[in-house]
Amino acid sequence: MQIDKEIDTRGLNCPLPILKAKKALTDMLSGQLLKVVSTDGGSLRDFQAFSKQTGNELVEQQTVGDDYIHVLRRR
Repeated sequence: MQIDKEIDTRGLNCPLPILKAKKALTDMLSGQLLKVVSTDGGSLRDFQAFSKQTGNELVEQQTVGDDYIHVLRRR
């Protein structure tokens, strides 16, 4: 998977990971992939809701240790 941009939101709680992802997506082209790394357990459902609301595709979510990784495709 070719990640075009990655942001680290470890240590930040809702809604900051979503706000930082939203800002990063505005600078990206349609179809590009954004990887967000978070330590907020609530981010799993937050990014699912964000994806539905904005039309950006949630390509993948995974948990690696204490990190929650979200990959979004810019609409």
